[in-house]
Parts: sequence; structure tokens; C-alpha cells
Amino acid sequence: MHFINLPKKKISWVAILLLLVACNNKYKENKGKTVFRYNESAGITSLDPAFARSQANIWAVNQLFNGLVQLDDELKVQPSIAKNWDISPDGLSYTFHLRNDVFFHPDDAFGSKKTRKVIAQDFVYSLERILSQKIASPGAWVLSQVKIEKGIPAFEAPDDSTFVVKLKSPFPPFLGLLTTPYCAVVPKECIDKYKEDFRRHPVGTGAFKFGMWKENVKLVLLKNPEYFEFERNKRLPYLDAIAITFIIDKQTAFLEFVKGNLDFISGIDAGYKDEILTPTGELKSKYKDRIELTKQPYLNTEYLGFLVDDSIEIVKNSPLKNKLIRQALNYGFDRVRMMKYLRNNIGIAAVHGIIPPGMPWVNVNNIEGYGYNPAKALQLLKQAGFPEGRGLPAITLTTNASYVDLCKYIQSQLGEIGIKIKIDITPPATLREMMAQSKVNFFRGSWIADYPDAENYLSLFYAPNYAPVGPNYTHFKSKKFDKLYEESILQRSDSLRGSLYEKMDKLVMDEAPVMVLFYDEVLRFYRKNIEGLGSNAMNLLQLKKVKKNNSHGNQEN
Repeated sequence: MHFINLPKKKISWVAILLLLVACNNKYKENKGKTVFRYNESAGITSLDPAFARSQANIWAVNQLFNGLVQLDDELKVQPSIAKNWDISPDGLSYTFHLRNDVFFHPDDAFGSKKTRKVIAQDFVYSLERILSQKIASPGAWVLSQVKIEKGIPAFEAPDDSTFVVKLKSPFPPFLGLLTTPYCAVVPKECIDKYKEDFRRHPVGTGAFKFGMWKENVKLVLLKNPEYFEFERNKRLPYLDAIAITFIIDKQTAFLEFVKGNLDFISGIDAGYKDEILTPTGELKSKYKDRIELTKQPYLNTEYLGFLVDDSIEIVKNSPLKNKLIRQALNYGFDRVRMMKYLRNNIGIAAVHGIIPPGMPWVNVNNIEGYGYNPAKALQLLKQAGFPEGRGLPAITLTTNASYVDLCKYIQSQLGEIGIKIKIDITPPATLREMMAQSKVNFFRGSWIADYPDAENYLSLFYAPNYAPVGPNYTHFKSKKFDKLYEESILQRSDSLRGSLYEKMDKLVMDEAPVMVLFYDEVLRFYRKNIEGLGSNAMNLLQLKKVKKNNSHGNQEN
């Protein structure tokens, strides 16, 4: 193994820590030093922000890099390397004013000084890199609204502390898009030095810097002592290091957490949910002296979708093209009971619209969805010409194996009112392809927000976004909806835009191109000696403000 940027004249505590981490899976932290430990069962494929597509990559990249702006726990956009910004009255030009005290992590690529200050030209380079076809970053879409002039993106650096972006048309969620890790600043010198290997030799500006990475075994990130952010006049971060393991088996990782070898786990696996949670979703009493549990809405909506475009052959003779049938299906099963008995109340029964709770500027309580009302479902079936389901052909629901239990529950409840459901189990990749190509007319879907704006969800129903070009898998089309959507994109006021979003969601619920099942929740389990972990509706992990107490209850930092 080798160490990156460690002092050559003496072995520091950092070197000792890295040696222990690399060589002993049950290492003990150096006295007086704090290491935050978590497991990443999905593995990490790259530490290059250009490839921060999966949650595993995003969590690690967030510790190493910064962008112009960042999100707080309420998902509001806050300054980061940009201390403030101006937006032109027409919404087409964004001017960012940069801090002058942000430096890249030390690296030999910078020459004898080992580092240098971040300047506006670094953002020109970094964002152009994301759009480069040579790089083929999966994050290029976040900059799709940027104006292209003679083949060159409209990024400008009039001086070292000013960065300007010009858009081809107004897009109010653009600031939210810039908070994604794809838009983090990277140094050209280090990209030139490491090239494709930058994925495992990251050099950023974040609260933590790269220590060592033995792929599929352990990743260690070290405190950046020159980080630019402060909290109550104290420089962040508080932790000395982060150690990430890659135990594939989630039950094994859970046991490591219970034994105290990990400080934090996110989410819950079916294999141990009944071990740690009560049937109502609370932490079992035997763990309350060691573990904390926080829950909050997660910007992930789980739904069943209907293909409603009757120009497509499989829809022409389908009963699902009838709105009354779709509404009957929505009223015909009990979401609250489903969440209680199948998910230990992890998640919120979706009795509102497609927009989940936790989304800024939208009050989901204003949106009336579908509660359990079998009498109403029977009434709608009768109106559609199928009293008590008589004469209604069986309807095939296509899902993947992970959702069979939910689909069987829905199948059983709808059967009680005369609606016959057949379940077709398909591999996830196959199902996604069938949805994109409009080859399935009743399917399981979900949507996780990429940025904190409800436009994320409503784009699923905008006609120009018909799949496979866009995410409108239902091929829903409404002139009224499209007009509201286009009006919202031009609206600079967050509150007024939120009001338009609510109107659009109400319209979608009335037309019922989807059956919204539940809104997911973020579950975070962490040990009692962890403070400041925080939580947010996008399940972002940010460790710069986390503190860890020692076994005697005194602050180690």
C-alpha cells in the first residue's frame, strides 16, 4: 500500500491510522482522534464528481468536493464556494461571486506550493468537463439548460472571483441543479496528472481529503485542516477521519453496527427490520440505550403507472384507458393498512398527489388523492359498465421481484371488489426498457428527486417528455397541464411556482394516470455518541458538522 501526501520525515498519527485501517478490520482509533465509520454495501465505483451517479458515490464525493452552492437540511440553496449570486431579470444569466479563501487539497500536481486558490476559471473548466462527450459524464443532463454558443457552453470568468452562466431559457430550478455533486469544482492540473485515474486520486476542496482506498475493502478520508467553512467561529470539520467499509451482506453490516463497529446505517433491510423495529416502525426498547433513530420524509414516490396513450396498440382495447376504471383501482385498496403490515410503517401512505412531503414550497395537504373507499370504487365500476367487476377482463400488472409483496396485497384487495389482477414479474432492467418503449400498460415505478424542486415529479406528465425521450412513461397528455407547467417554468417566485405545482398535481390525480402507493422515508440509525448528523429529504450525507464523543462521554474533538 502507499500513502498520499503524508509527511516523509516522520510517521504521523494519520499514517498510523491508515495502517491500522488498511491492515486490521477491527482497528481501534488513536487516542484523542475521532473516526466516523459507516458501511457501503453497494460499493463505490468512483470518487470523481463527474461520475457521482449512485448514492454510494455521492456520499463519498460530498465529503471531498464543493460546488458553487449547497443544500441545507431544509433543502434550501445556500452559499458554498460562491458567497452570493445575482440572477438577471429575464432569468437567463446567473452571476456568482466567489470566496477568496478556498484552496484545493495539497497535491504534487500543483508544484512546490502543493496547492492553490480556487478561481472562476476552475468552474469554467469543471462544468465544461461535465458536458464533454469525451468524459461522457452521466451528469451532463444537469447542465442541459445552459446556452450553447457556436458549440461552446456559455460559461464565463470575467475575473478570478466572478463566474457567469447563461441559460437558453429560464429555468428556476437551475440553482438546485448546481447543488448536485456533478457540478463540484476540480483542478485541471490534477485531472491532467491522473487522467482516468482521478477516480481514485481525488483532489477537491471539501472538509475531508483523500487518505487511502483499497477497493472493496476500505476507504479512508482525512480531515482537511484548511477547510474554509466555520461554525460558531470554529473551523469545520470536527471529525479527524471517515472510514468506509464495503461489507456486501447487509445483515452482517447491521450486526457490526449493533456491536459498535459502525457508527451509522441508513435505511432498513427486510432481513433485519423486524429485529430492530416494532410493527409500528419504532425502535425496539432493547436498542434505545445505544442507538438513536431519526425518520423524515424522503423525496421518493413509489407508484403504479398506467399507459394512457390510446394511439398505442396495447392500450386500444385495454379497460385502463377509461379514467373511471383507473379511479376505481385507486380507491380499491387500503394504503394505510399496506404500510402498517408490509413495511412496519416505514413510509407514508400516499393519499395525496405525486409530489412527496418534504418538497419545498409545496403543501401536499392541499392535494387530494385517493383514500380507501371500496364503495366509491364499486360506484365507478358501475358507471364504467362493469358492475361489481362483472365483464371486466383481467388486468396484468408488471413489477419486479422487490415489489411482489405489495402487488399481491393490492391484487387481493382489488379482488374483493371484482377486479382481477394478474402479476407478471420481470427483472428491473427489462421492466425499465419495457416502460421506456411503451410495451407495458400497467407497471410498477418510482421517482427519486435529483434536485429539490417539484418540477422533478411533474415532468413525468409533461407531453414533450414522452418516453423514451423523457420520463413521461404513462404518455399522459393534457393541454391544461402543459400550459401550467410552462407557466411555472417562467415563474421566479418560489411560492407562486409552488401554487402552480399544486394545481398541476391535482389535475394529474383527477385523471389518474398513476396509482401513488407511498412516499418513502429516510431512516437513520446512529450511535448515542454521535452528534450533529442531521437529516434531509434527499438523504444526502454531510459529515462536516458531525461530532463524536469518546467512551467516557467527553468530546474528543
